[in-house]
Amino acid sequence: MAERNSTGLLMMLEPSPAMAMSLPVEVREKLAELELELSEGDITQKGYEKKRAKLLAPYIPPIQGVEPSLQKENRIQMSQAAPPGSKHNKSRATNTRDERFRSDLHTEAVHAALAKYKERKMPMPSKRRSVLVQSSVEACTPPDTSSASEDEGSLRRAGRMVSSTPYQNHPAPNVEHWFNRVIQGSSTSSSASSTSSHPGGSVHAAAAVLADLMAYTQIGVPVNSRVSSKIQQLLNTLKRPKRPSLREFFIDDFEELVDVQQPDPNQPKAEGNQMSPLAGEPLGVVTNWPPSLLASLQRWGITQPRSPCLTALDNAGKPVYTLTYGKLWTRSQKLAFTLLNKLSTRNEPLLLPGDRVALVFPNSDPVMFMVAFYGCLLAELIPVPIEVPLTRKDAGSQQIGFLLGSCGVTLALTTDACQKGLPKAQTGEVVTFKGWPRLLWFVTDGKHVVKPPKDWHPTIREANNEIAYIEYKTSKEGSTMGITVSHPAMLAHCHALTQACGYTEAETICNVLDFKRDAGLWHGVLTSVMTRMHVISIPYSLMKVNPLSWIHKVHTYKARVAVVKSRDMHWSLLAQRDQRDISLSSLRMLIVTDGANPWSISSCDAFLNVFQARGLRPEVICPCASSAEGMTVAIRRPPESGVPPPGKAVLSMSGLSHSVIRVDTEEKLSVLTVQDVGQVMPGALVCVVRVEGTPYLCQTDEVGEICVSSGSTGVAYYGLPGMTKNTFQTIPVRASGGPISGRPFTRTSLLGFVGPDNLVFIVGRMDGLMTVCGRRHNADDVVATALAVEPMKFVYRGRIAVFSVSVLHDERIVVVAEQRPDASEEGSFQWMSRVLQAIDSIHQVGVYCLALVPANTMPKAPLGGIHISETKQRFLEGALHPCNVLMCPHSCVTNLPKPRQKQPEVGPASMIVGNLVAGKRIAQACGRDVAQLEDNDQARKFLYMQDVLQWRAQATPDHPLFLVLNAKGTVSSTASCLQLQKRAERVAMALIEKGRLNPGDHVALVYPPGIDLIATFYGCLYAGCVPVTVRPPHPQNLATTLPTVKMIVEVSKSVCILTTQAIMKLLKSKEAAAAVDVKSWPMVLDTDDLPRTKRLQIYKPPTPEMLAYLDFSVSTMGILAGVKMSHAATSALCRSIKLQCELYPSRQIAICLDPYCGLGFALWCLSSVYSGHQSILVPPLELDSNVSLWLSAVSQYKVRITFCSYSVMEMCTKGLGTQTETLRLRNINLSCVRTCMVVAEERPRITLTQSFSKIFKDLGLSPRAVSTTFGCRVNMAVCLQGTSGPDPTTVYLDMRALRHERVRMVERGSPHSLSLMESGKILPGVKVVIANTETKGPLGDSHLGEVWVSSPHNATGYYTVYGEDALHADHFNTKLSFGDTQTVWARTGYLGFLRRTELTDASGERHDALYVVGSLDETLELRGMRYHPIDIETSVIRSHKSITECAVFTWTNLLVVVVELSGSEQEALDLVPLVTNVVLEDHYLIVGVVVVVDPGVIPINSRGEKQRMHLRDGFLADQLDPIYVAYNM
Repeated sequence: MAERNSTGLLMMLEPSPAMAMSLPVEVREKLAELELELSEGDITQKGYEKKRAKLLAPYIPPIQGVEPSLQKENRIQMSQAAPPGSKHNKSRATNTRDERFRSDLHTEAVHAALAKYKERKMPMPSKRRSVLVQSSVEACTPPDTSSASEDEGSLRRAGRMVSSTPYQNHPAPNVEHWFNRVIQGSSTSSSASSTSSHPGGSVHAAAAVLADLMAYTQIGVPVNSRVSSKIQQLLNTLKRPKRPSLREFFIDDFEELVDVQQPDPNQPKAEGNQMSPLAGEPLGVVTNWPPSLLASLQRWGITQPRSPCLTALDNAGKPVYTLTYGKLWTRSQKLAFTLLNKLSTRNEPLLLPGDRVALVFPNSDPVMFMVAFYGCLLAELIPVPIEVPLTRKDAGSQQIGFLLGSCGVTLALTTDACQKGLPKAQTGEVVTFKGWPRLLWFVTDGKHVVKPPKDWHPTIREANNEIAYIEYKTSKEGSTMGITVSHPAMLAHCHALTQACGYTEAETICNVLDFKRDAGLWHGVLTSVMTRMHVISIPYSLMKVNPLSWIHKVHTYKARVAVVKSRDMHWSLLAQRDQRDISLSSLRMLIVTDGANPWSISSCDAFLNVFQARGLRPEVICPCASSAEGMTVAIRRPPESGVPPPGKAVLSMSGLSHSVIRVDTEEKLSVLTVQDVGQVMPGALVCVVRVEGTPYLCQTDEVGEICVSSGSTGVAYYGLPGMTKNTFQTIPVRASGGPISGRPFTRTSLLGFVGPDNLVFIVGRMDGLMTVCGRRHNADDVVATALAVEPMKFVYRGRIAVFSVSVLHDERIVVVAEQRPDASEEGSFQWMSRVLQAIDSIHQVGVYCLALVPANTMPKAPLGGIHISETKQRFLEGALHPCNVLMCPHSCVTNLPKPRQKQPEVGPASMIVGNLVAGKRIAQACGRDVAQLEDNDQARKFLYMQDVLQWRAQATPDHPLFLVLNAKGTVSSTASCLQLQKRAERVAMALIEKGRLNPGDHVALVYPPGIDLIATFYGCLYAGCVPVTVRPPHPQNLATTLPTVKMIVEVSKSVCILTTQAIMKLLKSKEAAAAVDVKSWPMVLDTDDLPRTKRLQIYKPPTPEMLAYLDFSVSTMGILAGVKMSHAATSALCRSIKLQCELYPSRQIAICLDPYCGLGFALWCLSSVYSGHQSILVPPLELDSNVSLWLSAVSQYKVRITFCSYSVMEMCTKGLGTQTETLRLRNINLSCVRTCMVVAEERPRITLTQSFSKIFKDLGLSPRAVSTTFGCRVNMAVCLQGTSGPDPTTVYLDMRALRHERVRMVERGSPHSLSLMESGKILPGVKVVIANTETKGPLGDSHLGEVWVSSPHNATGYYTVYGEDALHADHFNTKLSFGDTQTVWARTGYLGFLRRTELTDASGERHDALYVVGSLDETLELRGMRYHPIDIETSVIRSHKSITECAVFTWTNLLVVVVELSGSEQEALDLVPLVTNVVLEDHYLIVGVVVVVDPGVIPINSRGEKQRMHLRDGFLADQLDPIYVAYNM
């Protein structure tokens, strides 16, 4: 188990380079073979290590005290090249496939850079076991620990202590390794086991060591949970500032400017003179040069018919077919004749000269491709060669489809075998691929083409300006463009290549590249025919099987030229095994077509090292630079042409990032070694221009884009005139502003400079350019650095993609690598941390995100490379499915706005003057004056609710007050005034006689929603007791619901519980005993069968200020708060609601709310008795079995006013959204509804109310009907829409201003806007003012502040077990610090603002609207600004389709985002970057921790509000069982 981490041990086991050289030849060969198997993935890491250890065992002295199984080697050490003198140094045992990326210098630099870093302890992300790609032996969870200290002293102490533990008989590295892992932290999954799988079993010793160590390093953080230890590690890593602090600058309160990185005054600047354009030698005049490529084909076809043109090989490397020039000529003619004359639709020829035709040929069939290509040219058709689409989902396939569509392609040529392999529809035709036009597929094999008649001859014209062919290229963004090449350009390019490479007739050339495009096409299909060469085409599939095949063919055919990529040289290095029979002495040119890449130089050097002994001459290696637009730009000439010797440059990486060339001498770490790509092509004029803006010529020591002007470049992007002008018709200008020549230049997208001896150097490509903080970095350079960090252990086949994404106005670097199937979780994480450090050290740039994906899952380009743009697309869409992610926004994002500093407060005088001067109104408003409202309200005569009920029972005994519906929609129980009175009297009697209760005793009512609850409430009032309504426990979930019941009963000091028989049994059941102490319940009475009573003397309270009932509710902060409601307040509340909603005995209202607290309780139990209207009660629980119950009831009883909760509205929206048609057929009609009010204590959920209105508009619901109410603990009902008065208004606010507690209106749809709906109309008798939370002074209406309320129905105070007077006084009796200092206000604890609207209310006054923004307790204070969780959550939910719910909270200044994932668990890690991005973009905040959990984990209370504090406690106590926890660095 310890083998992966005990590095100290590994170094000793590695054979030194000298020793490696002394190994016998056959052992070295076997080792090389093993390396190849490993790099190809044919053998696992474990198998490799076993076999290798076996091979080396006889040559390594055993180490004392180490088990043989641990004698594993660290292969990296062997990659140092041996001195070039020794004979055997050619066998480089460790070259695995990614060696091509590694210059030894670079590798050494990376290792040196890493050595400079102390091992930083980063918290390792936690993953649920099921998400692990493969679980490894080491995935055991060590004991819970807190963070480790950074200082080495404590680690050293720990090391000493460890050695004296019971582990002593085991080798020290074992313990060290485990110790390291403990500090790294482990899974936060609560289901993970906490045992150690170490020999010796006892963990206590090490745990004690750790406890001791931790005692020194605590920073006041609870250590009881693994989560907190990780967060502490995260804080530790964040404490070290990585970047210079931001420039100070003034911020206007509204405009939060993102900090613009200022250029560093010390950055290197170009100092050279302006460069002068560089001309290649003139194109030589050849007497018998053909007038066009086709003329050349005709000439060779007729005069040299037997001469071989192309040899195709099969997958075993055997020649399958040799195409002669005669055959090529006749077969091309046949195809041309068939295409023009034998394909027709409705007697019209299908193709006309100039039409575009797709060529779809596999890489293994160059012969058919060549025939098709020349056949099209002879028929004057334009070939568009593309890749074979294997599946409908090929990376980039859709873009190729767009290209074919824009080129108007209707016909595709292919081979018989290929056509059979394409996916077919049911009709047997080839399917139409996504985004592709409809194509007719034509097979070009012999039997389908016809011999032309004797008198038919193709027209061979001179090269005119028509398009010859279209080559496709994929841009950085992933779009595919077609580059058109004209006949003259094709001819000129062949001419230039022939001259530059010194091609002669009948030479043999080995082509390893893709013959459909780029250098493979130019050398292997076009120039070869021009000069009658013989091409040996090596297919990619053969290279995969036998990487040495091309070298064998060079040897067999005595080839003079080979065209390869550095990848091919690298692969052959791995496979070469002292094959003495190979000779490369025939080669005069080895053209390396990607010589511009940062890793090509090491491949060239290594290749030369090995094959020099086989006749390869150093001067034969000829790197070249080319691009699709500029074709071949420069190539190193063969030695015989008398050119200056090749050059190398060691450039400073830091200089390059500022586009300046500095040859670096001192700093060996951050350098880039580049080789030249030779001289400019014959007949071309080359210059280097600035990358951005006007194409000014660069200075001689400046890097820019290479531009070329010659007859042999591409002509245009097909169908894109604007882009064509920018790229193919650039006019470079001098510093003075004048053009350098009259000729237009083509931008090649190559970045480079012209070095000494007029040699061209390339340092990167435009599509790999990433501009971060104003500095330029090349993706390939970053890949090379990542690959130098022990790639073989973790990266599968060296597959790494680097690209940048734009987040918060700057580019951010993303690195994605494929993880080897056998890499351990732990090892990969350490590798990731080291890659971050290496890139930071060498490139001085932070990596924003590093992701590992399972092997073979990154989108592939046609020839096995990585499809970068598709990878980027998947990353941004959240479809990459990584198995490991590390985000580092803290170190990368340096352009956040400056944190806000609070201004010193102004005094009252200046405040008032300020208000007057600025013309702002003080933000206060009130509802209608109750005293002035004349209504024939009989109930007003009574001070107490029990008196109102008695009066109604006498005046209208049979008037129905309540109707309760069950899930079927039928009436389950009813109550008239008299029935209610009688039931209440029985309850009162039972309390007095059975319960022996005294007036003022508290009684808990534990009932399901129904008439029993109402009757027992009035029974308590009759007996003079104080009722407390409590939601009954859920029988299926006693463990979590019963403790709440117990708590309310205890806190409210209830001396008796009234309930039903069923619930009474439940309270005392065995199951209940597991959750609470059932013996400590107070007296429990059931009210199911109470006897009839004689008349009862109703209790008369001495004063209306006495306590009527207690209202208990759990706030969203998880605090249980009970408030006291007096008799006076209760009556005043009912009167306000009656006036606002115009409630009379003849009215019916429908209520679908929980009846246990707040406005829900008041509407359910109090309002009907006071106003006399009939209430149709729909218990929300019944909707679980019948979602349409509430709406059916509203429709059936033609209800005008209805109340519901957000949870009910959400259930209807989600459950009935698609069923409106069915509901209509059931005659459900909602046109009767005048107002539908959502009862809530939060900001109105405008999206939900709007979608509800939209969905049920079809059932007649008026869009104006839906509105919200606002109430809170201190006042149950501050706002209610009611029946009269203007419609609720909606405003749009600037979210950024809101963070600064300013209210600034913006237009709908403007960026950073937030829509807010008015929270209903202020009730009669209610006054509202907006106050500053700190100074308690009144605010103007352009400020966000706390809503204070004054009204006769305010609650009189908190009823808590401790009776905290300070809390009470502050919340219920508070006064403004200036202005109106007499009125007593209650603080609602909610932030909001008032706004005078253009609308008028019933009294003719302009209407003041109250907008509630959110709970003050829940706001997050971050960066000096105030954020509302709901805003961040809304952004997060929008970021990915699989996020169903989200909640945020802070912990030690870190923002923690918890998201519920509805998709598969493999999507969990996709969410981490998306969540981080969206919060940065929308809110300028860096997310500290992202927690991905299952649906339903975020707790929600009965009102549908998120319990964020419960969630936070669950997270810190490690109870969430998260799928994944990511700690952003």
